[in-house]
Amino acid sequence: MRILFAKVVFFIILVPGAVVVIVPYLILRKSGMLDWPGISSAGILVGMFGVVFAGLALYCAWEFVVYGHGTPAPIDPPKVLVTQGLYRFNRNPMYVGIIGVILSEALFFGSMSLIVYAVILWFAFHLFVVVYEEPHLRSKFGKAYQEYCLKVPRWGVALRQFRGEERTA
Repeated sequence: MRILFAKVVFFIILVPGAVVVIVPYLILRKSGMLDWPGISSAGILVGMFGVVFAGLALYCAWEFVVYGHGTPAPIDPPKVLVTQGLYRFNRNPMYVGIIGVILSEALFFGSMSLIVYAVILWFAFHLFVVVYEEPHLRSKFGKAYQEYCLKVPRWGVALRQFRGEERTA
């Protein structure tokens, strides 16, 4: 289990870390908006939302380890279909968390460039989900994944939590 957690930490630093820290930094630097905004109630609120969205994405990675016995990395995916926790309400809460962090950064720094980046990134996530993830999960988990897709939205929020099989090998 320690090796699995180490893999997840490495993946989080490498991929989401680059997506939510390095790329936004480069965008802000290029647009000359790296100055830290003054402290305000709105800035604190937006910062808190960013922390919540980051926590959401990290919690999803934890769910992949604990429930799925794998990582978020496509090269070491979960062995078990993860439909617990946040995945009971949305099929892609980790991606939602990452987009939420970037939108929080955009609002915090007042950067339209980061909003554009968030939209482009969401579109890339959407294509990846539709073209790769969903067909792969459908072939790997079959009927259990089909049932899950019928009851849990790809991007919206299910008003009722999914109560399918807890573990599907």
